[in-house]
Order: sequence, then C-alpha cells, then structure tokens
Amino acid sequence: MKLLEGKTAVVTGGARGIGKAIALKLASEGANIAFTDLNIDENAKNTEAEIAALGVQVKGYASNAANFEDTKNVVAEIAKDFGRIDILVNNAGITRDGLMMRMSEEQWDLVINVNLKSAFNFVHAVTPIMMRQKSGSIINMSSVVGVSGNAGQSNYSASKAGMIGLTKSMAKELGSRGVRSNAIAPGFIITEMTGQLSEEVRNEWAKQIPMRRGGTPEDVANTTLFLASDLSSYVSGQVICVCGGMNM
Repeated sequence: MKLLEGKTAVVTGGARGIGKAIALKLASEGANIAFTDLNIDENAKNTEAEIAALGVQVKGYASNAANFEDTKNVVAEIAKDFGRIDILVNNAGITRDGLMMRMSEEQWDLVINVNLKSAFNFVHAVTPIMMRQKSGSIINMSSVVGVSGNAGQSNYSASKAGMIGLTKSMAKELGSRGVRSNAIAPGFIITEMTGQLSEEVRNEWAKQIPMRRGGTPEDVANTTLFLASDLSSYVSGQVICVCGGMNM
C-alpha cells in the first residue's frame, strides 16, 4: 500500500515549480490532489494531466490565496469534490525584493498578503475539516531567510518568519485533535525563477552551501512527503531546513 493511499492533499501554488513537484510526489504515493493557482491556464491543465496519469483524482482550482473569501469558497468546493482534506501544503509565494529604504508599501503588502495571509486563509478554512476528522497534516513553506534574515528581502523574510510562528502556534492549538503542523525552510533551490540568475550569481550561492550545490524541487517534495505521511506521525511544530547545510 502506498504511503498516502486514500488521502486528499491541497497544494497552493501547485501548477508549477516546487508546488508542482510536491503535488506529483504526493500523487505518486497515492494522494488525491487539489491544487490552486491564480489562473488555471494551459500550464495548469498540463500539470493536471501529469498528476492524473499517476492514477489519482486531481483538479486544479483558480483562486487568489491571499483573498479570505476566495479561499473559504475554494476549500468548501474542494471538500465537496473530494470528500475530505488530509494534507494542506501552503506553498503559494512571491518575491518583491529591495532594500528597506527603497521598498514601497505596495511591495511590502503584496508579499505579506500572498506569502503569509494566504497561509492564514487556508489554515483557517481547513482546520475545522481536519478537527472533525481528528487527523491532518499542515505543511507551511517557509525559507532559510525566514530563519536567518537576508538583506534586500525584509518583506520576504518577514513573511517566511511569520510562517514559522504560525506553524508552531497551530501545532500547540491542534495537537490534541490529531492535527500536526510543520514547516519546511528551503535554501537555494534551482527553479525556473532562480535559473534566470547569472552563472556567476549561482556559483556565489553555491560557495555558501556546505554541499556546494543548489537543491532541487524534488528535494523539497521528498521532505513534504515525509511530513504528509504517517512516517512523521510524532513530528509536529518543527522547522526542517532543506538547504544542503546552508543554515545550521
């Protein structure tokens, strides 16, 4: 029997990048997948088809994760379509980097809303379902810069540090109801976004990493699978850095 047979996972920002890798990994272990993105475009439809090819139920939902009402409605729709929600992966996120003295209010608010408020929205909507089931795993995507900070990323770092506080608080609130809450803090992960950086910049990043390489979306997905499954049944309130030793 597969690790997640019969379970349903919700992955925000699941149409591409790390979110897509997570959705595919969970599906490969038997989870039915509901993923959200701002738009269900051709790319999202292709992701849907890839997941369906693994023999599980899948549906992509157009939703603005930063909007409370949108999230409430989409979670209700997912619960109706799938019958249950066992795993929530809060992966939706953006960057709008800049030094604090030059950062606009719009840049600050947008990153906080998309990265942190979206997690609040989904946890708020999913928690009653998991509590009724007396089981569930919430996985919040933080970052090593949420642990250590980073110049030029005060908005992003603050949002990812907030994810850690949310994670630990939910672990304390929900543990007695059988619901676990953990965070993953990726380091330098090679994605379409980081792939646009120059080779020189990527090499400089690698020098800061004891393993001397960037990670892959699959590295993050593998850790997500562990936290989603019963392999981590006694793990809650933790932050796991997937960073090649960059943060220790």
